[in-house]
Order: sequence, then structure tokens, then C-alpha cells
Amino acid sequence: MKKIVAVVLILFLFSLFHSAVVTAQEPKLGYIDTVNIFAEFRETIEAEEIFKKELEAWKKDAAEMEAEIAQLREELQSQSLMLSEEKLAEKKLVLEQKFKDYQQFMNDIFGENGQAERRNKELTAPIVEKINAVIAQLAEEEGYTIIFDAAQGNIVYAKKALDLTEQVLERLQAQMESVE
Repeated sequence: MKKIVAVVLILFLFSLFHSAVVTAQEPKLGYIDTVNIFAEFRETIEAEEIFKKELEAWKKDAAEMEAEIAQLREELQSQSLMLSEEKLAEKKLVLEQKFKDYQQFMNDIFGENGQAERRNKELTAPIVEKINAVIAQLAEEEGYTIIFDAAQGNIVYAKKALDLTEQVLERLQAQMESVE
């Protein structure tokens, strides 16, 4: 009786294991190259142009401030012998204040979590969300288990057939065209 129960138990476990192996699906892998997507996606290119214009304006403002500081230094040096101590101290204070204003401007714009960094995130965040949504949709529709990003440098080798970058770009472009 014990042998029969043992055999039935073994057959039952074998059938469970066999059905689990049969129903388990092989993972489907793919990869994308976000650098390529960002380089070719029109919305990214437009956002980059906007950011470059704003960056140039900030750089122009910084250059004007630098020029003003340089001019004040020059005036101070050239006139130092002719000015009274009171006027000299006044000009030094003006120069120091201009320099502090310049440093504050540079920190506010280009410093950690400065306006430039915040603006760049503001422009790119919606694009990243769109790209991630397209990748998720593609993965669901075509049954991908994992999609890697080759731009992160974690892929040493992959077959070109696993590259989904063009499919993602095509879907992104199609979304842009349907909105327009």
C-alpha cells in the first residue's frame, strides 16, 4: 500500500513539474538605444533647440556681467591714484557687489539644481515619458519580457534583430503625426 501511494505521489509530482515546464514560456528579449532615439526624434531635437536658445541668452547675460566687472576693475586700477580714499572705497564696493551679483547669477542659472538644469528636465521629462510609454506598449503587444537600453553600456553583445530602436522611433513619429 505504501508503494502504491509513493508511486501515485511521484506520478502526481511528475505531472505537476511537466505541466509547469510546458507552460513556462521562454523570455523574449530586446534592446533599444536611447541616444539614437533622442538624436532622431523630432520632438527631442525641437526641445534641444529651445534649450540652446535659452542657454545662449544666459551665457550672453553672463558675458555682459563679466565685461562690466572687467571694465570696473580697469577703471579702478587706472584711476586709483587720482581718486580720494572715499571714492576709491565706493568704487571697490560697487565692484565687489557686481562680482557677488555675477556669482549669484552663475549659481542660480548653472549651479546644482539651477535654472538651466531645471529647464532641461522640464523640456525632456515629457519626451522621456512618451518614449517609455511607447516601449511599454511595444513590449506588451509583441510579448517582450525584458527590453534593455544599449546606451547605458550594459550590453556587450546582442543580435541586431533584437534592436527595437527603429520600431520605437517609428511609433513616436507616428504619434507626433497623429497629433499634428
